[in-house]
Amino acid sequence: MEYIVEKIGMSRTITSPSIAVTLLKVVNTKVCEIDNGKALVAYPKGKRSNKCIKGQQKKYNLSAEFNRFATLEVANTEIGDLDETPLNEAKILKVSFNSKGRGYSGVVKRHNFGGGPASHGSRFHRRHGSIGNREWPGRVQPGMKMAGHYGNEKVSVKNEVVSYDAQNKILVVKGAVPGYNGAMGKIRIAK
Repeated sequence: MEYIVEKIGMSRTITSPSIAVTLLKVVNTKVCEIDNGKALVAYPKGKRSNKCIKGQQKKYNLSAEFNRFATLEVANTEIGDLDETPLNEAKILKVSFNSKGRGYSGVVKRHNFGGGPASHGSRFHRRHGSIGNREWPGRVQPGMKMAGHYGNEKVSVKNEVVSYDAQNKILVVKGAVPGYNGAMGKIRIAK
């Protein structure tokens, strides 16, 4: 079973020993159509709207707030609100979010290169150094670690469930989860 969640942030439990936890809010989701356990679902995110979205809202009789659509594995057998009862028995979740975007980063930040000496007339500080050999092979090998776009890519981690508040739809998982606070992601019940 899969669910769309919003990352609230991190906290700690007041038990002894205290453990670091991440709070996730299960987003209110409507099931539009079901096919073989897979379902087209609608959920609210921002205020984006266009003719395509309005057409889908009219087709599935949705209110204006449900302006995003996704495909999930669901426990439902009929359309309507997403069935969240499997979360009460969940022990381990596979959590997928986009990692924090860090823009165009150099090799020291992106690949943990050591860099060069800072002083004594060194003119080699945070650069990557040579990237090839000689006339042979006469090209840069594929997979060469260089500066470039870093972050903002899908990352999945497995987290243990600490607790689930069904009334407020707050899920507490052990450890960290990728992404910024307020990011939207997906969880899958692994065990």
